[in-house]
Amino acid sequence: VQLQAFGGGLVQAGGSLRLSCAASGRTFSNYVMGWFRQAPGKEREFVAAISRSGSTSYVDSVKGRFTISRDNAKNTVYLQMTYLKPEDTAVYYCAADYLIYGRSPYRTPSEYEYWGQGTQVTVSS
Repeated sequence: VQLQAFGGGLVQAGGSLRLSCAASGRTFSNYVMGWFRQAPGKEREFVAAISRSGSTSYVDSVKGRFTISRDNAKNTVYLQMTYLKPEDTAVYYCAADYLIYGRSPYRTPSEYEYWGQGTQVTVSS
């Protein structure tokens, strides 16, 4: 699976961005899709994930502000980010791995085999 993430940029606190991750190479609908982020000097952090059935999982710090969704017809996963805060500043990565239908989405980086190149999100105060 090849992943390409885009949609990052510079936004003021309180603003919104939508990240997209386009997948190619395998049957997209068979994969769990996740978003992670990494700020300078910090470990890669789970942000959100969506399973094959559409069940979602979020880190507590983004609940109510971020929404993950997928469009299997377009082989794309989205991360709608609202009410952005300076602490959301990071490089955001999308990830994918095969998931048995009905299982919950993965939350740790080690559970994902495929990664995109990352897109920078900068939130100014």
